[in-house]
Amino acid sequence: MGTSKTDKFSTSQNLIASLAKAIGHPARVAILQHLFETDACVCGDLVNEIGLAQPTISQHLKELKNIGIIKGTVEGTKVCYCIDKENWNEMKTIIFDFLNQGDTKNECC
Repeated sequence: MGTSKTDKFSTSQNLIASLAKAIGHPARVAILQHLFETDACVCGDLVNEIGLAQPTISQHLKELKNIGIIKGTVEGTKVCYCIDKENWNEMKTIIFDFLNQGDTKNECC
């Protein structure tokens, strides 16, 4: 398999692809939905709520945190997670603008 040639694409294109990848797994979607429903920092109940092993949940949380969709705070020996609402709103704007391209153009074919 070849290497990714991200330098061939614009910053915007790379960001959109990274955001899509970050939410492109059903476990991550479930984690985000749970964090939105809870609307608070969540520490330990994700394993029970999502039904996956702790290492798997941790890996998905890491991916979401790396892209900036969630943030974590240390509380004793636990890390509690919540939605980073500022970054979430920025992501929504970027995706919205991308998905609404061509809405004003004529149909082709």
